[in-house]
Amino acid sequence: MTATDDVLREVGPRLRALRRKSGITLAALAETTGISMSTLSRLESGQRKATLELLLPLAQAYRVPLDELVGAPQTGDPRVHPRPITAHGQLILPLSRNPGGAQAFKHIIAAGERPEPDPKTHEGYEWLYVLSGKLRLILGPHDLVLPAGEAAEFDTRVPHWFGSAGDGPVEFLTIFDRQGARIHVRARPRKSQ
Repeated sequence: MTATDDVLREVGPRLRALRRKSGITLAALAETTGISMSTLSRLESGQRKATLELLLPLAQAYRVPLDELVGAPQTGDPRVHPRPITAHGQLILPLSRNPGGAQAFKHIIAAGERPEPDPKTHEGYEWLYVLSGKLRLILGPHDLVLPAGEAAEFDTRVPHWFGSAGDGPVEFLTIFDRQGARIHVRARPRKSQ
């Protein structure tokens, strides 16, 4: 088995899941793509090998890149193409692709966003650095305001909440590790002995 075989074996289930998620019937997909219902059914069940001639119209019908359609492995491109997430009144941009370890994010809280604090807890450890603006950080019994250039680190099992503390937006970076590993910062080089 090669890596290509592994990728191709997963195409059928991925196509079926994408069609179901889109709420499209085999008949409607056949009409849109010009591919027969029996061929589409065999593709989804893995009885028919995916070819470029079949995948291109499907990618167009689902409006997804071909790489996403087949779940192609990373090509070594070092760039991160973040897909913004909006949650808790923040725009959050993932800056890394490391679901099992430490993850980096950029957070933006717009000016005027002042929801009532609602501290949450979860497993892990977090480090943050304020890039611009003023960040209000509620951490357990503490209600802190961190200006640009300040950093904080904490165990996320302590109730915490982020918000804007100034008139403008606040932007900050976080590094989160679900396993609870602390960030180690070396402030100055060691002296030679």
